[in-house]
Amino acid sequence: MTVLYVDADACPVKDECIRVGERHKVQIIFVSNSWMRLPEGDLIKRVVVPEGPDEADNWIAERAGKSDVVITADVPLASRCVNTGALVLSPNGKPFREEAIGMRLAMRDLNTHLREIGEIRESGPAFTKQDRSRFLNQLETTMRAAKRQTSS
Repeated sequence: MTVLYVDADACPVKDECIRVGERHKVQIIFVSNSWMRLPEGDLIKRVVVPEGPDEADNWIAERAGKSDVVITADVPLASRCVNTGALVLSPNGKPFREEAIGMRLAMRDLNTHLREIGEIRESGPAFTKQDRSRFLNQLETTMRAAKRQTSS
């Protein structure tokens, strides 16, 4: 059965995850380092992990597998989940795919290094309405694909 895992600490699309997850009648698990206000529902579950680097990532990566959907902006977590067969989306709607994950990890490491040495200062583009719309469309498509994997 498909589960929707959300790396929730800085996720800007929680409401969209709930909307699509409930429409598809899948469990939606929000994983974070602290309690957060979320709507109540039979399909919605909160998991608060201990403080510490990568605790939420580890919790998700240990559970997500084939036919599950993971929402994260964290490239190393995305890589771990893609390797287990999960379908992974970033909050701006861009899918993480096995054939491109190595390049995304390399770009993340390069950008981290450039920020550390002061060559770049910004963290990235602002989240836009177009990102939210692309996310909704892509999550719907991804959820259908995940459910097809479950039935085959």
